[in-house]
Amino acid sequence: MAEKPFGLVATFDSTGALMRAAVQVRDAGYRKWDCITPFPVHGIDQAMGLGRSRVPRFSLAGGVTGFFTGMCMIFYMNGFDYRLSVGGKPFFSPLFAFPISYELTILFTAFATIGGMFYLNGLPMHYHPVLNYPNIRKATDNRFLIVIERADPRFDEAATRALLERVGGADIEEVEA
Repeated sequence: MAEKPFGLVATFDSTGALMRAAVQVRDAGYRKWDCITPFPVHGIDQAMGLGRSRVPRFSLAGGVTGFFTGMCMIFYMNGFDYRLSVGGKPFFSPLFAFPISYELTILFTAFATIGGMFYLNGLPMHYHPVLNYPNIRKATDNRFLIVIERADPRFDEAATRALLERVGGADIEEVEA
């Protein structure tokens, strides 16, 4: 039994045409679709109806974890593990623990940001069905693509193809899974 196609792909010649088409696809109610561009296009997120990224939440969690890890580590080391009274200074002071806590905040934030981005983007993804599209190389040079997945609840091959034609898509083809 042959697999069903992954979805439909349409080609656009300019960023303006892509942006107008993205707004119309979004307004048509599609949820599982994407734009593929050879370079970042400012405003495409808003045109697609995407919300704000959740990566900063991972960054904040990493930073808070790093800060408290540094403070707890210095508290344990100076207060219990290796108690050394030097010049009458206290065994623990947040002022003395701040430099290492600051550095761990930066380190944990960086790791959490990268890890969160990989998690939310579904990486590493070594293969994607859109790579079966014969003209995918043009999307890395001078063409723009909109891919609407068959898994979308609103996907109906005839209606989706008609929408892509109506919004100005060229070379509309099925992408094999």
